[in-house]
Amino acid sequence: MGGLRNVSSVCSISEMDDFDLSRLLNKPKLNIERKRSFDERSLSELSIGLARGLDTYETTHSPGGRSGFGTPASSTRNSFEPHPMVADAWEALRRSMVYFRGQPVGTIAAYDHASEEVLNYDQVFVRDFVPSALAFLMNGEPDIVKHFLLKTLYLQGWEKRVDRFKLGEGVMPASFKVLHDPIRKTDSLVADFGESAIGRVAPVDSGFWWIILLRAYTKSTGDLSLAETPECQKGMRLILTLCLSEGFDTFPTLLCADGCSMIDRRMLGVELEPVSLAVSKSKFPVLFDVKVSMVILLRFKHFFFMALRSASSLLKHDEEGKEFIERIVKRLHALSYHMRSYFWLDFQQLNDIYRYKTEEYSHTAVNKFNVIPDSIPDWVFDFMPTRGGYFIGNVSPARMDFRWFALGNCIAILSSLATHEQAMAIMDLIEARWEELVGEMPLKIAYPAIESHEWRIVTGCDPKNTRWSYHNGGSWPVLLWLLTAACIKTGRPQIARKAIDLAETRLLKDSWPEYYDGKVGRYIGKQARKYQTWSIAGYLVAKMMLEDPSHLGMISLEEDRQMKPMLKRSSSWTC
Repeated sequence: MGGLRNVSSVCSISEMDDFDLSRLLNKPKLNIERKRSFDERSLSELSIGLARGLDTYETTHSPGGRSGFGTPASSTRNSFEPHPMVADAWEALRRSMVYFRGQPVGTIAAYDHASEEVLNYDQVFVRDFVPSALAFLMNGEPDIVKHFLLKTLYLQGWEKRVDRFKLGEGVMPASFKVLHDPIRKTDSLVADFGESAIGRVAPVDSGFWWIILLRAYTKSTGDLSLAETPECQKGMRLILTLCLSEGFDTFPTLLCADGCSMIDRRMLGVELEPVSLAVSKSKFPVLFDVKVSMVILLRFKHFFFMALRSASSLLKHDEEGKEFIERIVKRLHALSYHMRSYFWLDFQQLNDIYRYKTEEYSHTAVNKFNVIPDSIPDWVFDFMPTRGGYFIGNVSPARMDFRWFALGNCIAILSSLATHEQAMAIMDLIEARWEELVGEMPLKIAYPAIESHEWRIVTGCDPKNTRWSYHNGGSWPVLLWLLTAACIKTGRPQIARKAIDLAETRLLKDSWPEYYDGKVGRYIGKQARKYQTWSIAGYLVAKMMLEDPSHLGMISLEEDRQMKPMLKRSSSWTC
């Protein structure tokens, strides 16, 4: 991979003026009709959200087709000179493509020849492929995404076992590999449902990502035929049967146990038994990987919410589809109420918790989960700005996990789980705590890191997850695309520009690492793979989305007015 050249930041995206997306959306056609990234309702929602406080931006274009190998289609008509790093990123992304019988079906996780151990980085991961898929869709290349969706759907139909325990029908593979037989000149697929993974954990999030990606493909191409095929409809119903089972997510303390993220994996066998019972016909506690997307710390419910909303827009309104839609609507109403009420934290809510009374009884209790005020960690009081807020990691009896999880909060904005006021408060927090959450490389996946005795207990002394490393407070460039999408939706593109500028000073020079270590993300991760595909694709998606904000419609969901909550104030909320 030595062919990638080092370049300095020649043309920073921060040199552009802020743009007025409402003017953009009123421009004639562009190529939005061909791409169909938005429906009319999505466009109106976005134009309202982005019209606040932005300056003019006259000439943005949507990509309309290929412009040459290794070059984004939109660059031929860019309103500004593209950063030279973009071409290198496309070249690296195309080198990671995997083919099955002559058709592109995905991208490998990392193309790191310098690493002594390949492990499973040479496989196509469902969660890893999502930013690659979005990049190809934005570049007018939907075929690889369609083939990927169909191949993983085919693999879903396999009988799946982990250490002799049979998994439910709806489980999607964590990853797959294409085996080429040069003698017989045949290709075959080998899928991993967790039987080869570290800790033998099967994927829950793969099915959710599959649904979200199917919606992105449909929104980008305008092609409804794929989602409406009997196979895709059945695939969605199988995933939903799995995750709408009783006990899977019927109360905030059941699913969001302390063991539901990568850093807390040691506790999965005990804490997530309700999930395993929902998935395993054997009724034995099979372990399930609820690190919920991109091997990154994230509390499960934000992602669950987004997948359910995506599925409800894709299911056909036939007899079977209507039954699932009704179940989804009921679950979404309960889930949005619990998340917006109990998982939200801002300055005033923190002050209220600080003054909680304990051992309250009956339905009149204010401290419903009997959280002990003395359990509030000291760092929260200094971290919480007077304006701003975020969804915390977990709520369980007598304990709250006050950690910040970047992916969960970005997904909350994109799925509209966060109200408009909450979404703006999350952005306020990121701006106010830029050094802690962004530092020198976007974006810190969790804050703060756990260390010392707590690290030993929670991680089982995991040497990969020492403080400020990997999942324990490391910085992950792949999150750049999610941050950018959240910034565009909330009308804060300047935050995304600033983050992209930071990434462009290091990413190519450092050979596209998987993650960075250190309190401000200064050092390449001690076990980070080079030429990590989702780091490359995440950068490309962020660049293309900022150039053409209409791409946001692939991944963003407009607010459901029927789920408008009756919520208490936030010190960050403004009218």
